[in-house]
Amino acid sequence: MRKIVFATNNRHKTEEVQSILKGKYEALTLQDIGFDGDIPETAPTLEGNALQKARFVYEQYHVACFADDTGLEVDALGGAPGVHSARYAGDDKNSENNIDKLLNELGDSDNRRARFRCVIAYIDETGGEHLFEGIVAGDILTERQGDGGFGYDSVFRPDGFDCSFAQMSLTDKNRISHRGLAVQKFTETLLGN
Repeated sequence: MRKIVFATNNRHKTEEVQSILKGKYEALTLQDIGFDGDIPETAPTLEGNALQKARFVYEQYHVACFADDTGLEVDALGGAPGVHSARYAGDDKNSENNIDKLLNELGDSDNRRARFRCVIAYIDETGGEHLFEGIVAGDILTERQGDGGFGYDSVFRPDGFDCSFAQMSLTDKNRISHRGLAVQKFTETLLGN
């Protein structure tokens, strides 16, 4: 099985991606290749952050790699938290605090429309750069529902479903999620090479 480096140490993300790549590629984490630091994410866009992370790994290790950046964009908050989703409530990237801040800022707003957007940047063996995007629309719930998933999953209900991402099986979530859609496009490109 071919190996490809995923520029993350987030095991939840890696499990999601690995289940979509099932048997075609093995996604290695940064820890797997001996890197345990933080890669800067200073770009003002999801695309910029994903490319910044992928370029860092490619320049350091000269291997095919990919990185993602994901944002929750809430209509009533003018697209926030967006590119700042992971650090919405502070630099410690605490999901529970992020959710608390989101729910507090939304209050009892009737407009709870939101979308998750994921951008994957892939740098192939030759240094060629590719971008893939996945988007899923839905609503922010008024309270947490479900114990699965991670990040904002317990307060996001995708369109066409009566449950949050946190209440779905990983298989069902991957079929419709922003990351799942972006990874599917990415996988089609990988298999075409």
